[in-house]
Amino acid sequence: MSLLLMSTKKIFSPAASIISLFIFIFNFTVNTNAEDDNSKYYSKDEGVVSIMYHRFNENKYPSTNIKIDVFKEHLQIIKDSSYNFLNPRDLENNLMIPKKNKEILITIDDGFKSFYEEAWPILKKEKIPFILFISTEPVGKNGYMKWSQIKEIEKSDFAVIGHHSHTHDYLIDKTGEEFISDIEIANEIFLKNLGYIPNLFSYPFGEYSKFMKDYISKNFKLSFGQHSGVIDVNKDKFELPRFPINEKYGEIKRFRSIINYFPLEYKSLKPEEKKLKKEDNPPIFSVEFFENQKNLNNINCYSNEGGIWEKSKIKFNDSKLSIEFREPFLPRRGRINCSLNDDGKWRWFGTQFIVNKD
Repeated sequence: MSLLLMSTKKIFSPAASIISLFIFIFNFTVNTNAEDDNSKYYSKDEGVVSIMYHRFNENKYPSTNIKIDVFKEHLQIIKDSSYNFLNPRDLENNLMIPKKNKEILITIDDGFKSFYEEAWPILKKEKIPFILFISTEPVGKNGYMKWSQIKEIEKSDFAVIGHHSHTHDYLIDKTGEEFISDIEIANEIFLKNLGYIPNLFSYPFGEYSKFMKDYISKNFKLSFGQHSGVIDVNKDKFELPRFPINEKYGEIKRFRSIINYFPLEYKSLKPEEKKLKKEDNPPIFSVEFFENQKNLNNINCYSNEGGIWEKSKIKFNDSKLSIEFREPFLPRRGRINCSLNDDGKWRWFGTQFIVNKD
């Protein structure tokens, strides 16, 4: 958040979010979109596989939990591979350079106490780098880390604290003013407790609208969703993919497959708006690939419109892929995953749409 916005908020706190909203809208109209800032060229980037965890050894929550023995095995699989862990302190510069050897980025969302008790000692001992995304409202509450614990982690040279909003609410359902207010409240709490505002952002639930992404792009360096895929130099810096890992989707065979995926590079993915209105559901979906990409005829996509995962009906026009959806996506999330066998290298990308109940 700029010093101007911070000063404005202190002087006119009741109107802060409204003022910030107008300042943001003005700034956005005179700046180019974040996606336009990305250089688009076929890079042969080996990519960054970003992996997302939440809870550790909290077996009551299988959808967000990983058993610690499985987590240890995940780390060992990475160490036994030819891939290196990416230090998030080098993340922004690293993403601008095509990688000749794939890297693995570990991310942790929410700051649960079980991370500090179960996973942090392992990562600390082995100095394995990671990002810890913190939502400020639950800090210190039952089941969550304290600020003293967060600051302990933040002092290490291989860990970075990221911004995960204040409330960790379904912010995509809020007004623009409410969304900005939530971020600004978190900013003040981060400043008070860490002395700075983290410049990496993770969207709660991986959900974002174009308005949210545009705001985040003006106030942070990078941001992450929860759609699967492999990061390369052409991916939008403000909707970076991650593979969510839990008890169901952290199974060893699947994990081995995930870290061996490679980027499927593309010039553009439409629509940019990921929050679907009734009249836009199903969306007009297209992906334009680079002409240099071989074996495009091998691509397969699966999507969950109508609440059922099935093979998508795809069409190609030169290097542009489109999908003819069977029916609208159901609330709350519509997903598309595409993979390509490129002479033995499996390339992957995914995207996610948010569908509200009418």
